[in-house]
Amino acid sequence: MSDFAADKSHPRYQSLLMRHRLEMAAKAGMLADSALIAHGRGEAYDYLLGETTIPSAHDATMEALAHLQNADSAVISLNGNAIALAGKELMQLASLLKIPVEVNIFYRTPERMKALLNHLYEIRDTNRLDVEILGENPDAKIPGLEGPRAKCCESGIYNSDVILVPLEDGDRCEALVAMGKVVLVIDLNPLSRSAKMGSVTIVDELSRVAENLLSGAMQKIIRTPRTDYDNNNILQSAIDHITSSFSS
Repeated sequence: MSDFAADKSHPRYQSLLMRHRLEMAAKAGMLADSALIAHGRGEAYDYLLGETTIPSAHDATMEALAHLQNADSAVISLNGNAIALAGKELMQLASLLKIPVEVNIFYRTPERMKALLNHLYEIRDTNRLDVEILGENPDAKIPGLEGPRAKCCESGIYNSDVILVPLEDGDRCEALVAMGKVVLVIDLNPLSRSAKMGSVTIVDELSRVAENLLSGAMQKIIRTPRTDYDNNNILQSAIDHITSSFSS
C-alpha cells in the first residue's frame, strides 16, 4: 500500500483506498477479471447508503457477532475481493474468536489459490495471529452446488454451524442455508438473493463491517443472539434509507 498517495482529507478517501487494494490484489494475481466489476456494483449501493454504517446495519453486525461468539463451530468464508478489501481485519477477527478461515472462490485456479493463501499466510505471520487457514485441499462438497465453489473443507465450511460469508453469490448462500447453517451475509444490495436468503444480513461496506466486528470482539463482551431478530426488517430499513435519500 506504500504507493497509495491519496490525501486523507479527500471526502472519498476510504473508497479510493478500497479501489487501490483491489488494483494491487489484481496485479498480484489474487482476483478474477470480473472482481472490479463486482466491486463497482457494490460501491454504487454504498453511494445510496451515504457511505456510512446505518443503524440497522450496526444492529445486524452485532447480531452476527453474537452468532459467531455462540457458535459450536464457526468459520469465515473468504473470496478474493474479501481478502483484498479486509483480509487483515477478518484474520484478526478470526484470531480473536478462535475460528478458522476458509478460502472459497468462484473462478478457482491453482495460481489464484496460491496467491490468496500466501497473502493470508503473510498476514498471519506478520501480525502473529493464531488462525487456521483452510481451502487449499478441499475434501467435501456443498450439496446442491456444482463446479469449484461446491468444494469445501470438512473441518471448515462443511461442518460449521455458523458461517460468515462476505460478498457471497446467491445460489451458494441458498445452498448453505439448506444445509441448516446460520449464514451471516455482508452485502451492500438489500435486494440481492444473498441478502434475502441470509440468516443475518449486514447491508454495509465490507471494510466497515470488518472493523465494526473486530471492535465489538475486542470488547470481550459475549453477546447472545436475539430471539426477536427479524432479517426482513433489517433489509426493509436499508431500502427505506436508500429511498429516503431521494426525497431529502
